[in-house]
Amino acid sequence: MDADPRQYENIVVNDNDIHNVVLSYLVHNCYNETVESFISCTGMKQLANHLEDMEKRKRIFHFALDGNALKAIELTEELAPELLDRNKDLHFDLLSLHFVKLVCSRKCTEALEFAQTKLTPFGMVQKYVEKLEDFMALLAYEEPEKSPMFHLLSLDYRQHVADSLNRAILANANQPSYSAMERLIQQTTVVRQSLNQDHVKDGVLPFALKDFLKS
Repeated sequence: MDADPRQYENIVVNDNDIHNVVLSYLVHNCYNETVESFISCTGMKQLANHLEDMEKRKRIFHFALDGNALKAIELTEELAPELLDRNKDLHFDLLSLHFVKLVCSRKCTEALEFAQTKLTPFGMVQKYVEKLEDFMALLAYEEPEKSPMFHLLSLDYRQHVADSLNRAILANANQPSYSAMERLIQQTTVVRQSLNQDHVKDGVLPFALKDFLKS
């Protein structure tokens, strides 16, 4: 059940807290120029090395998002040595982006050779077998974007891998892997869903963040 809106007026939110939440989001997503402008406008203090790390993460993120996974891997190994050695799932996902790029470029022979040298070793672990089968199946289609595995070629898939890589780099640097804004929204959603759960049988619809944002 929704809280009485009048109660909101009794909740005091400090401007500095809001600024920190916004700054956390901007830093997490590598909005360098916006971070600098925001700091300047609010008078907040931010360590210079955060801006430098942001620039490096931003380059890595965009290389992964663009499908240039080998460059993303190279820069990741420079910024966070051994990260990909420890995170095999992420390493596999990045390598798969390069494989997909070769397939989309119709470089099937090169894609097959790459898969044999870089992806096949993952087949020794059962959890990668099904994924490998899906990627290799792309080679059987003249138009892989029309195959049942078309989602592997999508921007959404690249976005997922790029986001995972960004979070892993942050965690490796002992920084939160999710921004404060994301964590607040996650916590709020869970609490509201829990509060509404007992009232669903009374005709109250389950809490949906998307609907709440429209209200």
